[in-house]
Amino acid sequence: MTGDAPLTVGVEEEFTVVDPATGRLANGAARILDRLDDRDACSFSSEIRATMVETATAVCDTLDTVRAQLVESRGAVVAAAEASGLAVVAAGTPPLGSWRDAEMTPSTRYGRILQLHQQVVREQIVCGCHVHVGIADRALAVEVLDRVRPWLAVLLALSASSPYWDGFDTGYASYRTTVWGRWPAADVPETFTSPDEYDTVVAALVDTETILDAGQVYWDVRLSAKQPTVEFRVADVCTTIDEAVLQAGLCRALARTAQWAALRGEPAPRVRPELLRAAKWRAARFGVSGDLLDVVAVRALPAATLVERLVDTVRPALAEAGDLDAVTALVERVLRDGTSAQRQRDVHARTGRVDDVVAALRTETAAG
Repeated sequence: MTGDAPLTVGVEEEFTVVDPATGRLANGAARILDRLDDRDACSFSSEIRATMVETATAVCDTLDTVRAQLVESRGAVVAAAEASGLAVVAAGTPPLGSWRDAEMTPSTRYGRILQLHQQVVREQIVCGCHVHVGIADRALAVEVLDRVRPWLAVLLALSASSPYWDGFDTGYASYRTTVWGRWPAADVPETFTSPDEYDTVVAALVDTETILDAGQVYWDVRLSAKQPTVEFRVADVCTTIDEAVLQAGLCRALARTAQWAALRGEPAPRVRPELLRAAKWRAARFGVSGDLLDVVAVRALPAATLVERLVDTVRPALAEAGDLDAVTALVERVLRDGTSAQRQRDVHARTGRVDDVVAALRTETAAG
């Protein structure tokens, strides 16, 4: 195993399609995708519900490249939506519109997933941000999985963008986390001692027909089923490009830090799964506006304190990548101005209208 090569990074984003007049869900993903062609810098695809569009950057070496490709992919999706008489928003859950309004995307695989998982599938109108960090050595990648677990809840807290569900404030900063957690292979995975153990667990889930295939391993961090990457999946889709860039920078630095620890032979931290679940719940409930759980020290700390500890932990990796100044500034902005969830609530507090929240989300989603 080596750790000399720089780590690449890529970002996948899921967007909700809405009616621009009402702000409610619209089953228009296919119309938008018909107007889009994959480009060198990004690709576009459907998702399980016809109210969702997914984009993916190419493999990137720098955060500047990530930002440029996110600007391009979002711009293309926004333009295609407008040309189709629709709009898109980046929020973990749609503020308006029920899962009952969302149709399934026609697909044999999606149909089989619906047959197996039933109501869990019907309610999946949620959108996430997935960050891929390139680590080709699977043994080293598994070592990274085992070491990043204590920090996943902090990544979630910074991304929180889903306070509303079916027109109501849920009281959560990330209600998407609650909806997504209903899948049988979601949540924070346990540690794995080797790729063989990882593969054995995945095979058991498939062989017992708990999931359809390896692509349905929806853990908060996993080995990608298609790419030689460690894939971070805990975050809500980020409303702004800045917040998505922040996730990319922190995930890459966290993976690099874990990689170095593994190469030094440091053991993975032993953390009770109950504490990891509790930490994730607190992050979903409060975002960065309350206390989060330090799962290693086993104590509650102000969110800003734990976020700053994450930055301190990955500071050498951020510096190596040339990302330290950019990531530090983006973290300070979120801690100062709040997450998307807080901004959405601020809009609602001013106007009392959830459709104004959708309008604000549209503006932030489209801003380059």
